[in-house]
Amino acid sequence: MSGTATGGGWLHDARHGPLPALLLALTVATGVVDAVSILALGRVFIANMTGNVVFIGFALAGAPGFSLVASVLALVGFLLGAAASGVLVARWRTARGTLLAVGTTVEVVLLAVALVIATVCSEPYGAAPRDAVALVAAGALGMQNAVARELALPDATTTVLTMTLTGLAAELRRRDVRVLLRRLVAVAAMLMGASAGAVLVLHAGAAWAMALALVLVGGVSAGAWTLGRRPGAWQSPR
Repeated sequence: MSGTATGGGWLHDARHGPLPALLLALTVATGVVDAVSILALGRVFIANMTGNVVFIGFALAGAPGFSLVASVLALVGFLLGAAASGVLVARWRTARGTLLAVGTTVEVVLLAVALVIATVCSEPYGAAPRDAVALVAAGALGMQNAVARELALPDATTTVLTMTLTGLAAELRRRDVRVLLRRLVAVAAMLMGASAGAVLVLHAGAAWAMALALVLVGGVSAGAWTLGRRPGAWQSPR
């Protein structure tokens, strides 16, 4: 079976170049960040805003254990990050490699700020550091999600898997190996990141998990800057 008919073809092909592999690494980083948010920050999501909207509803209803402030700040941070990405998209829409490079560079800066807060404050975190990490890190993930949305790779949102899993189940009958493998790899990437993040949070501390996420996003940023200089059909939106 040829590379274009398998996951290998999707990870680096003429249409998307190196973007699928880079976004897959961001999916791993998302799993790590959400491990921090749930296991170290309490009931608040940094990357999954569907969960945050639900948590806000629970908090408004007076359900115990849910922080309205943390969930609202995470939602606000995510929206601000996504809104800020609009400037990047307008500037580099026709150079997808550069768009990803600039977006992940900003994301690295925001995650570094969240890491500093997580490092200087002791666990278990109080309300102030928890809210600060949620706000800043959610801003980073909002930018990541908006950039991934603009790149428009199939099954590569990097932050949510609901539609990926829906497509996986709904289209099993088609037996398209390439599509099925692509979706399974995306799920496995998130699972791997969440597991690695959980191990670090539980046995080393949230700061170590946040540091792993920072390294992963930093690696993607470096790769995007390097590969983004190479011309090719994949640089232009289709």
